[in-house]
Amino acid sequence: MTSPSSVSNVPHPPAEFVSAQDLAQRITGRDVTVWPQPNVAPTRLGWVDIHTRLAKEAASIQAWAATVTASKVVLIGMGGSSLGPEVLRSAVGSARLVVLDTTDPATVANMPVHDSVFLVSSKSGGTLEVRSLLAAAWERVPDGSRYFAVTDPGTELEGIARERGFSKVFVNDPDIGGRYSVLSYFGMVPAALLGYDLTALLATAAAVDSVEATRLGQEIAYAALGGRDKLTITVPERFAAFGLWIEQLVAESTGKRGVGVVPIPTTVSEIGADRHQVAISIHEPEQLGGEFLRWEIATAAMGHVLGIDPFDEPNVTESKNNTARVLAEMAAGDVPSVAVAAPADVAAWLSSQVVSGDYVSVQAYLPYGSETGLEALRRRITHQTGAATTAGFGPRFLHSTGQLHKGGANNIVAIQIVPSGPTADLEVPGAGYDFHTLISAQSIGDLQSLQSHQRRCIRVVVDSSAVDPFADIC
Repeated sequence: MTSPSSVSNVPHPPAEFVSAQDLAQRITGRDVTVWPQPNVAPTRLGWVDIHTRLAKEAASIQAWAATVTASKVVLIGMGGSSLGPEVLRSAVGSARLVVLDTTDPATVANMPVHDSVFLVSSKSGGTLEVRSLLAAAWERVPDGSRYFAVTDPGTELEGIARERGFSKVFVNDPDIGGRYSVLSYFGMVPAALLGYDLTALLATAAAVDSVEATRLGQEIAYAALGGRDKLTITVPERFAAFGLWIEQLVAESTGKRGVGVVPIPTTVSEIGADRHQVAISIHEPEQLGGEFLRWEIATAAMGHVLGIDPFDEPNVTESKNNTARVLAEMAAGDVPSVAVAAPADVAAWLSSQVVSGDYVSVQAYLPYGSETGLEALRRRITHQTGAATTAGFGPRFLHSTGQLHKGGANNIVAIQIVPSGPTADLEVPGAGYDFHTLISAQSIGDLQSLQSHQRRCIRVVVDSSAVDPFADIC
């Protein structure tokens, strides 16, 4: 593990500088005055010690998981409820857990249902995507004994789970935000189903040096204030998904009030004048417990230095509202007119838009399975423009990095990539529209949101059925 250097050598620390030791003590002691008032911290700090509390339940959770014998576990979730489990899944290379966190019709249509159980995971319990995906699963498998749920107390999802006779309902601590929830039931239930030793996993979290983690966050935030606001996070290939988890945690937590840290997860070091670099060393999957908590503490510390509330997400709500409005228009037959470009137009457009200090965001509303092509495109853009470049699939990023795109500094150049037509024909049961309409509304709604914040955007249409749908871009 790379230890961060002292923040004392970062120029121009603010007058209210607090030592790492004092700040760590205040964060872990749940001192809500660490962040600007008012904030939502009073109802968001359960993550600080959830690993200690859940360690007492580790054996019972694993005993329950041992009774689940289905060959596939389909996790229906979005944002923090799905990215943590995806990290845990990919780290052990398991094909048993299938994380379904997209509204792409082809991906939803291909969800495994034979000898499958379904873990429905949502803090709010009423997220549009989760409701839609649950409806699609339930239409094909209307058997409550094959469903489990993880949610906060009193949510719509808890009510549905009780009404339909779900086999098990895990009611999570409500004082934990979604992106900080991986060491709670939201991450530990999937971990148990993947065969993790929960006691060992949580023990690595208990061993975290909170002062070192706080110092890491301070160093990153002071670097951002000094002009190095692009955070290159180099992770081992085996743990590449962990970079995506850090990306959503840092971006959604810090990207607001016109400031933010732009995380760039990569397996190969990328340098630049506006870059701050952190290399992560992980050798065993159980080490992820400690890394999860380390980065949660670091991100909370970033919020203090940047002077923002790291636990709210105002612009995520904005995108949700935009989606609802566009979806209603489209369901009524009124499809918004949106300008589109061809793949061959992107290089020239980027050349005319990107200036020093910018970052490029590639936003693909396409089926999963083209990750290799998307990463290759990200690297091509970085090489051609010299700008830090992020890449992700929609609508997943709407619940994570989307907050940074709208709430952070106006230094984003966005490329939205959409399919030329429906990737499959699949209705959202009981909704009056199909999944293609839903994901189209999400992309258009987000595009309009970006434009309302004067962000530079281009919408590109590609053939999603191609072996590499990104091959002709740049």
